[in-house]
Amino acid sequence: MTSNASPFLTAEWRHLAMLSFEIDPKVLSPLVPAGTELDDWQGRTFVSLVGFLFLDTRVFGVAVPFHRNFEEVNLRFYVRRMASDGLRRGVVFVKEIVPRAAIALTARILYGENYAALPMLHSVGPQTVSYSWLFRGRENRMELSTDGDAREVAEGSDVEFITEHYWGYARRRGGHTTEYRVEHPRWRVSTASAAQLDCDVGALYGNQFVEFLNAPPASAFLTDGSKVTVFRGASLPSRKDRSQMNNSGET
Repeated sequence: MTSNASPFLTAEWRHLAMLSFEIDPKVLSPLVPAGTELDDWQGRTFVSLVGFLFLDTRVFGVAVPFHRNFEEVNLRFYVRRMASDGLRRGVVFVKEIVPRAAIALTARILYGENYAALPMLHSVGPQTVSYSWLFRGRENRMELSTDGDAREVAEGSDVEFITEHYWGYARRRGGHTTEYRVEHPRWRVSTASAAQLDCDVGALYGNQFVEFLNAPPASAFLTDGSKVTVFRGASLPSRKDRSQMNNSGET
């Protein structure tokens, strides 16, 4: 089972800037992996643009030269799956941007994630964090500023919903879904006093996202992050496999 899988990757995720936008669930429905369903908070569906630093990255405990520290910006949404051990709440990535081609290739092969390798920069100051990436000759940028101390995340809040998903799901060829677990402590957050996104949304993510990502974010916050462990993935049964199991009386 995935919950007993061995660690694949360890790292620190630091200076996570999170911009979340409310979206029509119909936009995301075609992207939902088999065996999962869209997750929502109080009837509202979100996508989040997340920029952060990967630090001290190790694969199977080994640090890969020139690939330990790098930026990532991803666009993600939220799903859930009822497993034998209870409800699993997870994320699905629309696209993940990193500056290293080898990282993008490895993630595409092993997890089926939609990674792209683009030139990237970041800036981390006392109160402002920004991430930028170059796509088709245009600089894209997200930036958050805070003016308060980090605090515990309130239970039942939209911020808890966004940060407390510990599974990842990716669609694979043949109708299968890869499921993997991500382990990290509960994060503290600082609410943004200002947030900016300057992005060619249509070119990067598709025209269906333009209306929603060009609107003011529903929430914007920064977390210092923590050490994380990403476990090896496992394949969920395809719709065909589940149908055959049901017809045979298996559970």
